[in-house]
Amino acid sequence: MTRPWEADPSADMTRRLGRSPAELGNTDRASGCPDIWELDNGDIAVIGRDLTDAYAERLPSGAAIAEDERLIIIPRNTLISAKADIPDA
Repeated sequence: MTRPWEADPSADMTRRLGRSPAELGNTDRASGCPDIWELDNGDIAVIGRDLTDAYAERLPSGAAIAEDERLIIIPRNTLISAKADIPDA
């Protein structure tokens, strides 16, 4: 069965949405950098902490995580800083 959307692993990162992790104070430049990137096909890549196992048993009604998906957590300031780069439609 085909899903309505599939991620394209050949898509390239084209531009950061929001400010860099260093600008936001979210990295020590050695142990990871939470980030949001637009891909050349319009999809969005999120770099964050994988907390799939921590949330799997307590997802709200209507939410599901497929075997090939991960629940990623990013700092609030990362998403807020990206808001201006995300179109309304």
